[in-house]
Amino acid sequence: MQKTSSRLLTLLSLLQARPEWSGDELAERLMVTVRTVRRDIDRLRALGYPVATDKGPGGGYRLRPGSQMPPVLFDDEQVVALAVALQSTAHPAIAEDADRALTTIRSVLPPRLRQRIETLQVTTVRPPEPGAPPALALDPLTAVSTAIQRREELRLDYTPQPEAAPQRRRVEPHHLVAWRTHWYLLAWDLDRDDWRTFRIDRMTPRTPTGPRFAVRQVPGGDVSTFITSRFRGSDGTDAAWPCQGEAILDLPAAEVTPYLADAFVETVGPTRCRVITGSWSWTALAATFGRFDADLHIIGPPALHKACATLARRYAAAATATEHDQLRGPDT
Repeated sequence: MQKTSSRLLTLLSLLQARPEWSGDELAERLMVTVRTVRRDIDRLRALGYPVATDKGPGGGYRLRPGSQMPPVLFDDEQVVALAVALQSTAHPAIAEDADRALTTIRSVLPPRLRQRIETLQVTTVRPPEPGAPPALALDPLTAVSTAIQRREELRLDYTPQPEAAPQRRRVEPHHLVAWRTHWYLLAWDLDRDDWRTFRIDRMTPRTPTGPRFAVRQVPGGDVSTFITSRFRGSDGTDAAWPCQGEAILDLPAAEVTPYLADAFVETVGPTRCRVITGSWSWTALAATFGRFDADLHIIGPPALHKACATLARRYAAAATATEHDQLRGPDT
């Protein structure tokens, strides 16, 4: 039989794992009598854990919400995942509290877990977006983070697309980046002599790692700016759009914001909002505003007005063209 303190921890872990347990199930898992289970439940209640008892033949025990936060038990993988999530937060409203929580967790960790967490240094470029991210094991994250911390070359098998064959790559890993619903490695590709980003869920790190390398300066000096610019197709030194404009949309801000991740969206009425956003061309920016099924009022600049007029002519011609006109083309 386990000692009482060890048994209480096991009992708490079981209660956290399922919504409800019968006394017989807990007794069997703990290898004790039902009477001992009842005593241990009373001990947990004395420690502040709100354990409810449901009477009757189908009754059992369950943890319920309480008025105060009791101590919580996590296994190793839960602790690592929680630490990664805390250091990945980018929202200024909770950043300070997240840092304090992460400090509290680190202060009570055994050395083996503290080392794992300290290797997982993450740069968060954007807060996660709604949606189901791909399943990702912690092992690749840990392997990549360890190589970054030790400044060791990393060999990996990388699948750029789901249907593509794996590629053998050799890189100098520099930063682990959280972007939307994916994790990326920002690395210097030794074979292509340039900076590259690799999705973590599409890579398999190989062992052993290679020799140590000297840290390179990310172009522009800021990881967030570099990644944002690279994903927009630029050289990575400027995250700003070259074409920026402003418009009023006859839609509530809540219906616009989810579809314009980089935009400034401001409510100007119950059914209207002001949007400031950008793109790589004025025509593309005009199309961005026009994608919404709502009336549109362009504020400026003049180049955006001109682009909207250009698109209007094109769409008007497309709307009146017959199938014969489309097949002939402009030069026939």
